[in-house]
Amino acid sequence: MARKTARPGRTLVVFFIAVAIIFGLVAIGGTWKPALGLDLKGGTRITLTASGNDVTKDNLNEAADIIDQRVNANGVSEAEVTTQGNKYIVVEVPGDTDNQLVDLVKRQAQLRFRTVACTSQVPGPCASDTTSPSVPGASAPGDSASVPVPQASGSPSASASDSASPKNRPGFFAADKNGKKKDGKGGKNKPTSSASPTESPSATPTESPSDTASGSPSESPSAEPAQTDDAAKQGLAFITDPGQDAIKAFNAYSCPSKKPVVDDPSKFLVTCGTEDDVNTKYLLSPAVIEGTDLDSADAVVPAQQVQWIVQLTLGGDGKGVFGELSQSMSGSDQQFAIVLDGQVISAPTFNSPILDGNAQISGNFTQSSAKSLATSLKFGALPISFEKDGTQVEVIGPSLAGDQLSAGLLAGLIGLLLVMLYCLVYYRGLGLVVIASLLVAGAVTYGMVLLLGKTAGFTLTLPGIAGLIVAVGITADSFIVYFERIRDEMRDGKSMRVAVEAGWKRARNTCLAADTVSLLAAVVLYIFAAGVVKGFAFALGLSTIIDLAIFFWFTHPMVSLLAKYKFFNQGHKLSGLDAESLGIDKITVGGRA
Repeated sequence: MARKTARPGRTLVVFFIAVAIIFGLVAIGGTWKPALGLDLKGGTRITLTASGNDVTKDNLNEAADIIDQRVNANGVSEAEVTTQGNKYIVVEVPGDTDNQLVDLVKRQAQLRFRTVACTSQVPGPCASDTTSPSVPGASAPGDSASVPVPQASGSPSASASDSASPKNRPGFFAADKNGKKKDGKGGKNKPTSSASPTESPSATPTESPSDTASGSPSESPSAEPAQTDDAAKQGLAFITDPGQDAIKAFNAYSCPSKKPVVDDPSKFLVTCGTEDDVNTKYLLSPAVIEGTDLDSADAVVPAQQVQWIVQLTLGGDGKGVFGELSQSMSGSDQQFAIVLDGQVISAPTFNSPILDGNAQISGNFTQSSAKSLATSLKFGALPISFEKDGTQVEVIGPSLAGDQLSAGLLAGLIGLLLVMLYCLVYYRGLGLVVIASLLVAGAVTYGMVLLLGKTAGFTLTLPGIAGLIVAVGITADSFIVYFERIRDEMRDGKSMRVAVEAGWKRARNTCLAADTVSLLAAVVLYIFAAGVVKGFAFALGLSTIIDLAIFFWFTHPMVSLLAKYKFFNQGHKLSGLDAESLGIDKITVGGRA
């Protein structure tokens, strides 16, 4: 069988196409300057003030760790989170920030799931209450007294009004038996006719609340943890019979409200939605599922779709309750509220039973809003709360003077020039390959820094620049190992064509081993280090990977291509491969690589 002939020209063409793609993506991103970190550019400082007198140092540190995971979860921006005293948490984020990041930082992420009895658009059983809305303490969500939650006598009927799913209210996707995803109807239900919201609720629900709530207003839910069946039945029963106290509290409340939400899981909750849903009020059952049963939350774009969703996986008792509720409520207009920090972030309906605990929240999500929600849920609730008026947001300048950046870049440039000069003097013609390789490596590195800055939030700090400079030496080592292997093979009497391939087989294993050690060191340092040291580790690891790409797909093909020219394969004095440089009497000419 004929031996496969190497085609260095084709390899080089493919390599430069890949480089062109990188810079094409950079051009699409529209930025040609790297994002700088806190030490070089400055950014935003967010100061949070813990509320209450029971805040401990441990609680403050735990909250700071959770916030650190949140702000650094979706990139390598090197945001810094520190504590001050026993009351303050300071978050410093490179560059400009927005209100969404501030909300992400201070969000309590106290997640609960509740069934919906009434909304301001579909009043349901709450339409039967005609009393004056003057209930003491009922105007604040969560201040309601404990009410009896009647046991369900059967599957509740669907909401009395027809409904539509507005585009800005997220909803569930339910998995069918084959594991495929179906589009679920979600959102706050809006009546489709003027008769529906007034006639339907009075047909059946008016008798139930008045008969039960007046007879036992002083009873309270059991303090013991409800079993799966009981939790599901209580949540279902509340939809049609929330009790007169809950109905009065709902009718007395108005949205939007500036009053703080007291989210007691054992009591019903009257509250509003978030963002574009702030004018909608909800009457919610006591919590049927706690956020502690949430196993995972991820923001993704499903295959063959373009809209962002948040995937949830429920475990523990919550999985069973979720399955029972979805079986009873699927196909109806009954809503199931997801409550984050006392506000309804989603009130979808079920379009089919979900028995495996896997659900999806869909709707008018952007990438940032979906990731913000998933990140808050994924990293759990903060152990402390913050004063509403105690949050300070200020712009901060760079911690290093501008000449520090100039000095760092100058040091890198001087080091690069010295390496190039040494290789040019020692290897002569082959030194041109080193210079070309270093220039291409620099261009690729710059392109990747720009691309990662746009897509992953990578910011360039002074330690990061140091990591890139250190990598110059690693890259030069690969060339030296390869060239010395070629020279050794030629000293053994092989022609340059043969020596290039023979030396490559021996040099690549050595370079792979060296770069692997360097890459492992960068990974370990990145995992266990903190703060800007992560930037150094990330830059070092990135440069090491780029070094391997340049070595395999540029340097080796380039040397193989040059070996076809007489200037190199016949040992010209300026080639660096002449007999005198190699310390031999004669250069072997010919042979097939």
